[in-house]
Amino acid sequence: MARFQRGSLRVESRRNGGNWVLRYFVTRHSDGRRVEHKIPIGLVHDFPTESAAWAEVERQHLQLNEPHFKPRMTFAHLAQHFMTHELGEQTETADPKSHTTIAGYKRILKNRCIDRWGKRIALSLEPLEIEQWLKALKRDEGLANPTLDKIRRVMSLVFKHGQRHGLIPRNQESNPMRFVRCKTTSSYEAMILTPKQAFDVLMHLQEPERSLTLLASATGLRISECLGLQWQDVNFEQSNIHVRRTWTCGQIGVPKSKASHAPVPLHSLLAEFMQTWKNTTPYSQPGDWVFASFKCKGKQPRVANMLVEYHLRPAAVKAGVFLKDDKVRFGFHNLRHSLASFLVRSKTDPKTVQALLRHSDVKTTLQLYAHSISEDRMAAQGQVLEAILQSGSTG
Repeated sequence: MARFQRGSLRVESRRNGGNWVLRYFVTRHSDGRRVEHKIPIGLVHDFPTESAAWAEVERQHLQLNEPHFKPRMTFAHLAQHFMTHELGEQTETADPKSHTTIAGYKRILKNRCIDRWGKRIALSLEPLEIEQWLKALKRDEGLANPTLDKIRRVMSLVFKHGQRHGLIPRNQESNPMRFVRCKTTSSYEAMILTPKQAFDVLMHLQEPERSLTLLASATGLRISECLGLQWQDVNFEQSNIHVRRTWTCGQIGVPKSKASHAPVPLHSLLAEFMQTWKNTTPYSQPGDWVFASFKCKGKQPRVANMLVEYHLRPAAVKAGVFLKDDKVRFGFHNLRHSLASFLVRSKTDPKTVQALLRHSDVKTTLQLYAHSISEDRMAAQGQVLEAILQSGSTG
């Protein structure tokens, strides 16, 4: 087969049939010798002629005469480079990411993307085949739309990172994720507790789980923020709580956003519970964790998922919120949703609700956290019916 400056093509027999292979030579730095490299292009079945195979070479941007050409740049290579340089040690100039975000990105790449696409040449990935893969994940594993969209976005970040570092060409076609369609809407609706249900749950909890649950219910603090509290953050004199850190996945982190740093009011009723717990716990010094782990002798806070599994969910079952065998998502974040819904339903000014939940945008408060419960919807429907029927009878 003829030799070209851009390499040469030949057919090699493999287990899945005849395969087009791009052959080229590079100079080995260790000894200066010219050595042969190969790149699989595709099946002869898919590219029956040599011209069709060369067209696929061009589509994959395999220009061997380019000085920065990375011919064996698989998706796994791109993903590893991304994890090393973007998800490694955070610098002042880097885009800061929380350790939970970093762990989530790595989990998606290692457990999903690299396993499926790692051995493929990065520029050979097609948008439609990625779409089909995402649909299969939804169909076979029941993944929700937001989860699939997150996978899509993480893969897109990998390609953008490769372009930024010159590992792949900087054009639209070199990032197939730009053309991948994925629904983002979710059918999930958070379970909302009424004040009566919240009280019943509290009555089935012991200390300190009772005070922790009341704190989350009344303030809207995220569970990571509750567990990240130290007694020096609870100001009984000024009636507020300062959110300075979080505790997630066994690590101290920073609050979610700039708005999340805002102090939270500490009502006198809640302060009584907190003061009682402070007088009870052996870990009551300013630098001690408010909800310290007795198992760890106060050196670190409690673990959120264990609190849910062994305390909050069982208490909700005993309170009749849902049945033991119900497969419903329920945790401390439901208390945050419940607080927003109660306040909006009580006609509290939306800006006040936004400030209490420490959202950056009031739209988040109203669109995602304020849920109307069935009684509200029934009452609203009744008002419309009365207006319609009364107007008819007086007409």
